[in-house]
Amino acid sequence: MKPTKWSDPDKKLFPHQVGFTGPPMDFDAAPTDFLRICPPSVGAHGRLLHAPGYAHELSQRVDNFGQLEEVVHCFSNAGADVVGQVGTNWVHAGGRDVHDIRRYVAEVSERYETPLHMAGLTLVEACEAMGYERIALNSVYFWPDWRDGVVRFLRSADIDVVWYGNFVDQGLYDDQQTVNDLTWIFPGEHALESTRRTLEASGEVDAVLVNGMSNYRDPDGLPQRFVGLAAGIESELDVPVVSADISLYWRIFRTLGIEPVGDHGSLLASLQSGGD
Repeated sequence: MKPTKWSDPDKKLFPHQVGFTGPPMDFDAAPTDFLRICPPSVGAHGRLLHAPGYAHELSQRVDNFGQLEEVVHCFSNAGADVVGQVGTNWVHAGGRDVHDIRRYVAEVSERYETPLHMAGLTLVEACEAMGYERIALNSVYFWPDWRDGVVRFLRSADIDVVWYGNFVDQGLYDDQQTVNDLTWIFPGEHALESTRRTLEASGEVDAVLVNGMSNYRDPDGLPQRFVGLAAGIESELDVPVVSADISLYWRIFRTLGIEPVGDHGSLLASLQSGGD
C-alpha cells in the first residue's frame, strides 16, 4: 500500500506531486514543459527506465514493459499523486490494443494507489472527451513500424484514422535515416508544415493528432514541443491539434483537478475556467 504519511498534506513538498518517466537513453523535456504550464502548487520529478543498450526498438519496449510498474511503485512510495509515462509507442508494442492498456493502467493504478497515465492512451482519451471521431495522424519522426502501430492502436478504440504519415510520407525528408540522425530535434517550421501537409492530405477531420515527443527549434535555437506551438498552429490551420505531450498533460491536470496556466491550444483550454 502507499505509505499512509502521504495522506497528510503537511508531509508533502508540494500540494500536487507529479512523476514522469521517459524513454531510456533520452533526457526528456516533459517535467520541465509541464511545470511551465502549472500553478506553483505543482512539483514534478523525473525517473528514467534503466535499459542498457536500448535502441528504441519496439521489441525492447516489450522486454522492458514491466519497468513501468516499478516506476509507479517507486513514485507511490515517494508520495506522487499521479505518474505520466512519456512515449507513444509503449501502448502498442507487442500487439497490445486499447483494451489491454486500459486494463493494465487500471490494475497498476489501483495496486499502488497512484494513477498512471500512458501518453498513447491519453490520445484516445482526449478524442473521446472532445468527441473527435474522424482524425488525421501527423506521425512526425516515427519509424514506419512505430507509425503503423499507433494507427492500429487508435483504430482499436474505434477512432477513424482517415490519413496518416510521417515526415518521409509528407515529403519533408527523403528517407527515414536522415530523420533518425536528427535525434528528435527539427527545424522550427516543420511543426506547422507537417501539420499542414497532414491536413491537406486528409481533408476535413475533427482533429489532427500528433504522436511522439518531437522538438522544433525556436528563433533562439531552443527546442520546443507541440505544447508550446499548438495554439499558433490551430489559429493558422483552424483545426484542433492534439499531440501526445498535450494529451498527457491534459490527463494529468484532470486527475489533479487543477487548471493549466496560459494558452496552449484548445485541449488544455477545455480545462480552464470559461474554456470550451
